[in-house]
Formats: sequence, C-alpha cells, structure tokens
Amino acid sequence: MTQPRVASTPAELLGLLAGIAHVDGDRLVIDDAAAFRAGGIRDVIWSATFSEDASTVEAARWIVWEASQELGCPSGSIHELYMARGRGEVRGFTVPAINLRTQVFDMTQAILRVHQELDSAAIILELARSEQEYTYQRPGEYITSVLAGAIAAGWQGPVFVQGDHYQFNAKKYAADADGVTATLHKATSDALAVGYGNIDIDSSTLVDLSLPDVDTQQRTNYTRAAELSARIRAEEADGLTVSIGGEIGEVGKENSTEAELRAYLDGYRAELDRLAGVSAIGLSKVSVQTGTSHGGVPLPGGGVAEVKLDFGTLERLSAVCRSYGLAGAVQHGASTLPDELFHRFPQVETAEIHLATGFQNTLYDHAAFPAELHEAIEAWCFANTLDERGPNDSDSQFVYKTRKKALGPNKRALWDLATKEEILVDQAAKVRYLSEQLGVTGSRAMVERYVTTPVRHRPAPASVREAVAAG
Repeated sequence: MTQPRVASTPAELLGLLAGIAHVDGDRLVIDDAAAFRAGGIRDVIWSATFSEDASTVEAARWIVWEASQELGCPSGSIHELYMARGRGEVRGFTVPAINLRTQVFDMTQAILRVHQELDSAAIILELARSEQEYTYQRPGEYITSVLAGAIAAGWQGPVFVQGDHYQFNAKKYAADADGVTATLHKATSDALAVGYGNIDIDSSTLVDLSLPDVDTQQRTNYTRAAELSARIRAEEADGLTVSIGGEIGEVGKENSTEAELRAYLDGYRAELDRLAGVSAIGLSKVSVQTGTSHGGVPLPGGGVAEVKLDFGTLERLSAVCRSYGLAGAVQHGASTLPDELFHRFPQVETAEIHLATGFQNTLYDHAAFPAELHEAIEAWCFANTLDERGPNDSDSQFVYKTRKKALGPNKRALWDLATKEEILVDQAAKVRYLSEQLGVTGSRAMVERYVTTPVRHRPAPASVREAVAAG
C-alpha cells in the first residue's frame, strides 16, 4: 500500500481529499465514502498524527470527528449496556477493553474488523493516563486515531473510547493533595472535551490499609472518586451518560474483599449525593484486585511468571456490584495470562477485562519485527531508563519492563513499519480468540438495543474556513 501523505497546511490537507470530501460551512460532506475509507482517511490521520503544523493537526482532527458522525461510527458510552447488566437483563459475557499503545489507527481497524465478523459491538479501546505520557498520545490524538481506524474499518455503531486509570499518584498526593487532585480534574475535563465517553477513576492508590476499619481505609478513595464523578456529570455532553469506573484495589497489591467493596460503594454514593444530588448517576463498574499485575512479572531468562488468579473473589465481588445496580467487577492486568483461563471470566460474570501488554508483546516479539528496530529500542532503554532497573534484573527483564517507554520516541517508525501487515494478522487472531473466549460474539444486537449515541457536530476551525475561502 502507498505510504500516506502528511499535509503541512489545512489547504493542502483539503486538497488531498479533493473529489472524496469537501467542507460546506461547518459541515464535512463525504462525496465518496468508499474512497474516503480506503485512502483518504489514511492521509488525514497521518497528518493528524505527524504534521508539524498545529493548524493542520487541528483541521485533521476536526475532519475525523465530523467523518465519524457522518459515517455512523461516533464516540459513545457503554454506560446503558452496563446498567442493563446491573438490572439482570443481560449476562454471560465480559467486555474486552484493549489498551492501544501504538499503531493505533491500524490496530483499531484490525480489532473492529474482527468484531464485525463476530457480529460483536461490545469492545472498548482505551489508553491509561500513564500511557499517554510514554506513548506520546494526548487524548485528542488518541481518540482521533481510534475514530479514524473505525472509519477505515467500515464500523457502524458507537465506538467506546475509554480513559483508563485516571490515577492519583500516592507519593505526590501525600506532598500536595490539592495539586494532584486539580491535575486529575483537568485531565478528566480534557478527555471529556475531546469526546471520550468512558472514564475509569483510580483513586485506589490512596487506600491506607493501616487504618482501623474498611470505611476509613477507603474514605479518601471514595471521596476523590465522587468528586471526579460529580465533575464528569456536570461536563458530559447532553444526551450522553459517561460510563464511570471506580477501583478499590491497586493492581499488584493485596486481593480485594467484599467488605472493602461495600464500604467503597456506600461511601461513594453518600459523597456523590452530597456533591451532585441524589439523582446524580454514579458508577457502572468497579475494578478489583484478584492476583494479577500490570504487564506480568518477567522471568530472568525470558517469559512471564504464572499468575494465581482468584476467580472466586472476582465472582463474589461481581455479584456485590450487581446488587448495587452496577455491571460487575473489572479485571486489570490480564493480557499476559494463559489463554486457557479467558473463558472463565464470563463464567464468573466479570463485567470487563483490560488487555494491554500482551498486544505490545505480540508486536515486539513477532518474527516480522525488524531486528534493527529491536536493537534501536533496546539501546534506547539502556540509554534512557537505567534508573528503573532493579538490582537483580537480568538484561531481558529490564528491557521487558521498560521497552513500553520506547513506543513514543519510535512512534513514526512503528506506524510506518513495512512488515506491520504480517504482524497485524497475528494481532487480529489474538483479538478473535480472546473475544470468543470472553463471550461477546453476537453482542451487536444487545449493544444496539441499549446504547444510544447523540449526534455531536462541531464547528469548523477557523483555519479550515480560511482554507475553504481561499480555495
């Protein structure tokens, strides 16, 4: 396939779309949908991601947003489907939430095409706040890449874009609680402003298990979560109820308990009532800890240690969540688990499962991944992340843990990778297997029954209007 072009001005960008799409006032008009999906969108998204001209990036993002509205794949919220699950109207599936750290446009296409073939629409594409930093993807860039991939895939229906782990840093919070909280509020507002429909709040890092009872242990957690939730409800778009997730157990720490969950949910509801009123809509799910860790635990000679995951805890806590009207519990850090475990998540009624490092590993460890790029990434890790090396880490353990931070500096090389189609075939196969095991095959009708997504057009940026006028 011909390499996409990167525009340097809004006028040049509109020129690349001549005969395919044009701007009429504040509206993008798609003249040839097939050509736009097949080729035009690639020029737009490469320009949105790699143009060095801010007005061109702004124009490209607007084009993608408007095209998603025109072509039937807008950003939406999974909240109503989760509420239906909380009411007991649907069951027996676990929604995969996949963190796309790189090749976002192509990975979105691959994932959504698999879900089209499975007649599934229950799929979330997410990025954590920490991932924003090292992958060089702010929310505006990320949602644009995802929506562009949906357009290219011919996706119909809502696209569930999620802000994962909007997390409080415990050490920084101890030194400056107000400052850290303000940063989280701004991050949440920024995500809503660019169109995210799903936000996971992680204040579980503030839990203090040394305190005498579960309510006081969870109090800062549920208080901060309720504050952010109130902000979301005040700022969410008309006609769209953002899906909000909470968290009670920091991943990689002690397993969560029913008492902790009830204390969190009761305290959260009381705080949200106080801040936003008793009619304010709360959480749709809660993340819990059941024995996993983010990215898995690398072994000295390569590979990842086997994890003992407590499905009993996951089942009990999911049931508690549903007794409060929520969809259930969420499992983090699962992509490096053995394949034979995934069918068990829907069996115990897990609401959602987060998958990240496994897809990164499929990319990095693929036979088609260029050896010279491997060497460059390893060299980058040794040059830039040595302060993160543990005293007993082997070279392979160190690189495994830090190579995610090379994704941002190598973003263009990874997006332009000559062998990526071969790798994407295997990524798609992994998506298919996991999605089938998680029971979302045939879920499209269910999503269409419960989820409605308002049309949200945006005015054309001044730079686009000027380019059209000068045209």
